[in-house]
Amino acid sequence: MIISMTGYGKAVAELPGKKLLIEIKSLNSKGLDLSVKLPGALREKEMEIRALFSQRLERGKVELYVSAEKSADIASYSINKSLFLQYYRELKSILSELKEEDRDGLLPVILNIPDVLQNEKAEFVETDWAILAEGIETALKSVQEFRSAEGSILETDMRARVQLILDLLNSIDPFEQNRLNDIRERIRTGFQNITKSDLLQTMPDENRFEQELIYYIERLDITEEKVRLKKHCNYFIETLNETNSQGKKLGFVSQEMGREINTIGSKANDAGIQKIVVQMKDELEKIKEQLLNIL
Repeated sequence: MIISMTGYGKAVAELPGKKLLIEIKSLNSKGLDLSVKLPGALREKEMEIRALFSQRLERGKVELYVSAEKSADIASYSINKSLFLQYYRELKSILSELKEEDRDGLLPVILNIPDVLQNEKAEFVETDWAILAEGIETALKSVQEFRSAEGSILETDMRARVQLILDLLNSIDPFEQNRLNDIRERIRTGFQNITKSDLLQTMPDENRFEQELIYYIERLDITEEKVRLKKHCNYFIETLNETNSQGKKLGFVSQEMGREINTIGSKANDAGIQKIVVQMKDELEKIKEQLLNIL
């Protein structure tokens, strides 16, 4: 089972006269990197919130944002009286100079001036914490559901890419025998050309040459690397099937896969196999990118 570190959840906690808007965002990170933004009256609960998140989310760069606003049916604005009176006196004076008498029309004009009509900030009491905690739980549940859904998509993608690596590995077989024969023939031809020329004063030992040829060809043999790569791919799939998400473990296995693919490439000495190796590397890099986001 794969769980992504990418997640999003939100909830609304209704309180008397106000409501709390709760939003949680999660991205990938090596550990739990939690950023908490709370209304001032609830900041003392930050440690409890951090403890809750460490139990539920384990890893990820997580942002918790809680904002508060007055309910629509509660008066949430007040008039800045001193500022209102200041504007009123100044405007009344201007009207007098203009010999205008419509002073009642000043009221809506003044109320529309910035900072005259103020939005009151919500206040909190200790009993609000229980409702906030319930809202955070709801948002966390949404984040976990999001992570599971995202993880399922990543798992499907990685399974397909590992299978493609296995298919590419099997496609090496037709090239391999021809490759060794070609290498053997090139060395023999080169050896014969040298012995027929005047470059050598004495003839090399034929038996020793055969031994060196066998040793060289054995060093180019990729059978062992192919077997290990197949085992690593199968182990990767087995790890995907485990109950808990194993992002770090899968990362280690992918490193071993990469090591075998690189060794096959360095030993290949064949254009066809090198092309297949490049394709396997491409698929493995895409798997590693996905693993960065897995719990």
